[in-house]
Amino acid sequence: MTMKKTSIADLKNRLSEHISLVEKGEEIEVCKRNIPVARFVPIRPNKPNNTRLGCGAGTVEIFGDLTRPLIPPSDWDMLALRGK
Repeated sequence: MTMKKTSIADLKNRLSEHISLVEKGEEIEVCKRNIPVARFVPIRPNKPNNTRLGCGAGTVEIFGDLTRPLIPPSDWDMLALRGK
């Protein structure tokens, strides 16, 4: 398959058509005064995410109470201001 070439003006006028071609796998070279300045290439799809929900179960150990504040309430500025 040969690479399609287009001018900047043509790219601006028919951007949707060019994007459709790229989505189908074509590469498009953009030229300014017949000098290549850019190339549009399709993005190769990433591998699908095969992570299963719960696959990390049992791999973490929690020490202490996650809901208890780490600093005493007397050190909280917002609580000190509420008492005034």
